[in-house]
Amino acid sequence: MKAFTVTYTTRSGQSKQLTLEAESINEARRALRRRRIFYTDVSPKEGVAASGSSPAAAGAAKALVATSSRTAASRSSRTPAPSARVPVVAKQNSSFLSSLLESPPSIKDKAVFASKLAVLINAGVPILRSIDLVQSQQKSPLFKRALAAMVFEVNQGENVATSMRRWPKVFDKLMIAMVEAGEAGGVLDETLTRLAKLLEDNAKLQNQIKGALSYPVAVLFLAILVFLGMTIFIIPTFAGIFEQLGADLPPFTQLLVDLSSTLRSPASFVIAGVIIVAVIIFSQYYKTPTGRRQVDQLILKLPLFGDLIQKTATAQFSRTLASLSRAGVPIMMALDILTETASNTIFSDAISKSRVDVSEGIPLSTALSSKNVFPELSINMLMVGEETGNMDAMLSKVADFYEDEVSSTAKMLTSLIEPFMIVFVGGIVASILVAMYLPMFSVFEKIR
Repeated sequence: MKAFTVTYTTRSGQSKQLTLEAESINEARRALRRRRIFYTDVSPKEGVAASGSSPAAAGAAKALVATSSRTAASRSSRTPAPSARVPVVAKQNSSFLSSLLESPPSIKDKAVFASKLAVLINAGVPILRSIDLVQSQQKSPLFKRALAAMVFEVNQGENVATSMRRWPKVFDKLMIAMVEAGEAGGVLDETLTRLAKLLEDNAKLQNQIKGALSYPVAVLFLAILVFLGMTIFIIPTFAGIFEQLGADLPPFTQLLVDLSSTLRSPASFVIAGVIIVAVIIFSQYYKTPTGRRQVDQLILKLPLFGDLIQKTATAQFSRTLASLSRAGVPIMMALDILTETASNTIFSDAISKSRVDVSEGIPLSTALSSKNVFPELSINMLMVGEETGNMDAMLSKVADFYEDEVSSTAKMLTSLIEPFMIVFVGGIVASILVAMYLPMFSVFEKIR
């Protein structure tokens, strides 16, 4: 055992020292974190070799740590500590309008935060200084204010997880639960590393889904613009020529000419208004529990895309549950978090109902199987993990498998949709051109 001198800050802002015995400086830091002692410096005690100390001396050192921890926890403070230099940022009141316009940090931002904090803590930087350093590099105003408040509150003796709970727009339940478990086990750096990896995997899945959906949406939008452009600007020119020549218009050509006249008339504003109102009504309906459930159910039934959404939800569920379980989060709390973080309400409902079943003693695999939402393969692999006592490892394998499936399915969808959309846009243009040239034949016959 070696002796270390610890400099720490109490709630009242006073700087104090204590002596701690540990195998190494990293072990000493972990012991301090477990005891909720927010230290500013840990250094070997000069001229002291604790390995040969008596049991009484070792006991006295441990008692000193416990006493100092209780003293720091029992002191109340109304004056911020000198080292807490950033609370001014945390207490700045933003306007109501700016608070409405502020968007919460993205999954990527949260992953970067967790990764940086893990690296700093693992390098031996005190937790207070680590959060302060990450805060100084943060660009998001909302995230920056949250971290500044955390520096202030942690310096006052607050736990990191407790401070995070005050910023639900920045830190979700998943992050808070894992940080809380890491603090309780004295392995915050390891837990933050897992959290960063989990968030990065979730961000990657989201990007793959967006990539698969963005191309057809963009091409569809382009097709609408092309159709409107030709209908409003090109068809009227042909219609004037046909009228001058007295050509008989085929039904399809007449339909396009009538549509062009409608879009160029004041009635187009009425049509646009109806479309806007319909979009608003749909968006409001989707925000209701019933509406979102019906839309999410419909999405899962879509060919190709429904399968992609199911695989994505399964991968996220498995990866998140494995990470929470490894961090020491109880299964009931983990399922509660998964219920709230599921992106599809059908999966959210299934997890919520499974949570009730698990609370009654039913195995998780059996509970999920009865909901008929998750793929059968994932249920079987989870069942094997439960039987062998290796649920964490098996869930990670399930996540790996379905993440690969999502990647390959997204690529396959893109390769299938790309030529189809090209033909679709080309078909619209060709149909309009054919409709415009068909009356020419009747004109030629009249000329003859």
